[in-house]
Amino acid sequence: MLSVVVPIYNEEENISAFHTAIRSVMESMEEHWEVIYVNDGSRDKSLSLLVEIQQRDPRVSVVEFSRNFGHQAALTAGLQIAKGDAIMLMDGDFQDPPEVLPRMVKAWQDGAKVVIAERSSRADTGLRGKLFPLFYKVMGLISDFPIPLNAGIFGLLDRQAADAIINLSEGNRYLPGLRAWVGFPTAIVYYERAGRAAGEAKQTLPKLFKYAMDAIFSFSYKPLRLGMVLGGIVLAFTLFLSLVNLGNTMFHLKYFGIIPGAGHIGTLLAILFLGSVQLICTGLLGEYIGRIYDEVRRRPLYLVHKLHQSEAEGVLVYKTEKVLAAVQDSAA
Repeated sequence: MLSVVVPIYNEEENISAFHTAIRSVMESMEEHWEVIYVNDGSRDKSLSLLVEIQQRDPRVSVVEFSRNFGHQAALTAGLQIAKGDAIMLMDGDFQDPPEVLPRMVKAWQDGAKVVIAERSSRADTGLRGKLFPLFYKVMGLISDFPIPLNAGIFGLLDRQAADAIINLSEGNRYLPGLRAWVGFPTAIVYYERAGRAAGEAKQTLPKLFKYAMDAIFSFSYKPLRLGMVLGGIVLAFTLFLSLVNLGNTMFHLKYFGIIPGAGHIGTLLAILFLGSVQLICTGLLGEYIGRIYDEVRRRPLYLVHKLHQSEAEGVLVYKTEKVLAAVQDSAA
């Protein structure tokens, strides 16, 4: 059985056409299948459209969050209730083309436990078009283990790989990194990422920035080591100035003397420089400590208001290490 998990947030312009395309592709593969839409607190008509689709098609399930919990939480919810032997993750804005799904299934049938859809090109322009390549370059430089670049959540997970990711209890999740971390045999399929079919991008720049920070601070200790490097540079520079000042005092080397009238400026620059280094290091520590605080609280990743399924006895269960919550289905 094949499962498709699609997080949805304010996608009323795309939902009907997207589901038609998904259904056409899945039926062409002649396998049992299901589609799980996770409504992440949409404020438009997305939920009502999804429920209408679910009422017409018993292979569709709709998870209705109590509020917006974010893209990664929605993907996790879909993974946790998917029944498939292979689970495909994709966005619902047509930037992840449904036509790629059969190629991923073929790679899975050939033995891959994880299939990653990597972008050979992307249609993003403007500031987003510049920031995404920059993020992937930075991530490639500082990651403590290899994470495929130019690849988002679009891909396929074998049941074994999906269960391994579900059992990871961290709250600040970066799924492409977790997918690489579990380390199962991996295949890559390439595709051209298109622009949105309709509407505007729902991931705002602040959300994308937090997403990037989760990626960096969850899979790299190098920012912390950067603080030590900056400290070493400042220490070396300070020792050099001390030696220069000592030589000037002992041997009256006017060549190394301070320019008249520049003493206050030099002192001010030194204070600002040291203060900025300290603030950078404190900020890096704060990012890691904040994430530690999130993990210690053990709040669930999401809360479900209702699960729309064709089975009257459908129950959604989601777990953290110490929390088990079940939400009884109110069948559509």
